[in-house]
Amino acid sequence: MMTIISLLLLASLLPHLTFTARVNVGIVNGKEAEPHSRPYMVSVQAKEHHICGGFLISDRFVMTAAHCRKNSSSVLTVVLGAHDLKKNENSVRFTVESYHQHPNYTNKSFHNDILLLKLEKNVQLNDNIKWISIPAEGSDIEAGSVCSIAGWGRLATKGKRSDRLMETDVKVMNNMECERKWGKKYFSTSQMMCVHGDGGSCNGDSGGPLVCGDTAVGVTSFGDPDRCNSLKLPEVYTKISAYLSWIKDIIKKFN
Repeated sequence: MMTIISLLLLASLLPHLTFTARVNVGIVNGKEAEPHSRPYMVSVQAKEHHICGGFLISDRFVMTAAHCRKNSSSVLTVVLGAHDLKKNENSVRFTVESYHQHPNYTNKSFHNDILLLKLEKNVQLNDNIKWISIPAEGSDIEAGSVCSIAGWGRLATKGKRSDRLMETDVKVMNNMECERKWGKKYFSTSQMMCVHGDGGSCNGDSGGPLVCGDTAVGVTSFGDPDRCNSLKLPEVYTKISAYLSWIKDIIKKFN
């Protein structure tokens, strides 16, 4: 009889124990990244506090989400080469020289949610600081592809942020299926892509890259407003391949 009671008690606790463990181990249900295994990752900061992710795409430009810069007077800096934001680790802080928000972005929607940051000087590349490739013309990612995301954002909807870089795998969703879930008002099949999985991004992860293979194919944009990594609504990423001409023009003009 005592054994049965013990087993029933354990069974009643299992859902709570599983939830607690999952919430406390990652970006949301992820794991800590191997230090400096993602040397392209950038912490975008305001007043030296992390607000968004970003990623290095050349020795002078960082890509992030346009909504990370709340208004035109916001002054941002970026930290490269970091794993634990509380430690120096030979990471480097750069001032942003100029901001290049997509001309069709408005703060009323997340369409065209892409921003290029030109740094004050060229980045000296090393083992901890490297840029990541962006897609070639005409490339696309098949639905069902397993990709990855990373960031220093919250570990749960109302949880604390992680000082150490976290990561998780996600799966690319069919565009039409995503449009059915979000609706045409929010989702554009030509400009956006969706992912879903057991883990996902949260507040503070915006602007980080969706990485498929060794290429950054998307910019973390938005998800369910009620809770991170909702299984109901997949997360939405700005599709980099839709903006290649604009990206090249900005880099050529301002490099």
